[in-house]
Amino acid sequence: MKKFAGTIFFYTVLTTVTAQQKPQYTQYILNNYILNPALTGIENYFDVKASHRHQWVGLQDAPVTTYLTVQGPIGKKDDRTTATSVPPPGENPRGRAYWENYTAAQPHSGIGLVVVDDHTGPLNNFEAYATYAYHIGISPKTSIAAGFGLGITDISIDRNKLFFETPVDPAVYNSGQINKIRPDFNAGLWLYSVDFFAGVSAQQIIPQKVVFADKEVGLQQSQLTPHIFATAGYRFLVDENFNVLPSVMMKYVSPLPLQFDFNLKLQYQDIAWIGASFRTYDGFAAMLGVNISSTVNIGYSYDLTTSRLNTVSNGTHEILVGFLIGNKYGDTCPKNVW
Repeated sequence: MKKFAGTIFFYTVLTTVTAQQKPQYTQYILNNYILNPALTGIENYFDVKASHRHQWVGLQDAPVTTYLTVQGPIGKKDDRTTATSVPPPGENPRGRAYWENYTAAQPHSGIGLVVVDDHTGPLNNFEAYATYAYHIGISPKTSIAAGFGLGITDISIDRNKLFFETPVDPAVYNSGQINKIRPDFNAGLWLYSVDFFAGVSAQQIIPQKVVFADKEVGLQQSQLTPHIFATAGYRFLVDENFNVLPSVMMKYVSPLPLQFDFNLKLQYQDIAWIGASFRTYDGFAAMLGVNISSTVNIGYSYDLTTSRLNTVSNGTHEILVGFLIGNKYGDTCPKNVW
């Protein structure tokens, strides 16, 4: 009986885990670095971001994801003396002068760190990556970057959330697969300019199998599946004070169908913004944020699912806090990541 109960539980869990294994983020448009290591070092300062996401609030043991990212340039020279440095009082640093004076990146490298802690029921997935990217201008206003992330993942189980007829089930406790550290590798490309960006990345590239029970149970192995992301966006100058950014992300995780995120963000100067998002097979989201100063910004999003989960959950909350370390130009909004 104990093995039968364990089999049913893990089969249910692993059916889900075999599909999408990486966390979802609504505010990735504020931190594309969490999906693509090619953004490492894209700005003129070290960008620190911390996020906490509580998915499907009200549903017991629903996913809870927390992450910390740190990334910045190495050897990047930027002698900005235009309107995109410290503007005269009352002038928008993201106005027409920004479009006219924008220049491509000088060749430089970037380094970074990504730490993610993701809980779903009894399962916990901890990830840590060191990232590197190289940026180079390919035209007066267009740059390209390539990057990679090398790190580890640790999938573990909170045994206190497992209930068996026998308190200690050897099928789980003696499998030798619990809390096992595995290597992982990510890679990506990022093309960016004054008014557009486009990128592609792959996470969890190294194929691996995960088994939570011993062979006597007869449970099939779960495969860690690569996640492919393709992202693009374009920025329109509405007038001197407003710009609007539509963007889209395509995500592919075998054997699931393609999933798309459609986003729209309206920004007032470089002070505040609001946005909306639609995710296929999932639901809608509303977002807002403010740049408190040239060193601190904060964003919040609320997701409303359109799946059957909306009958048992109260939506999803996500908060993101950013710190710009070494930002000497006075901008409250990033130059290259909007």
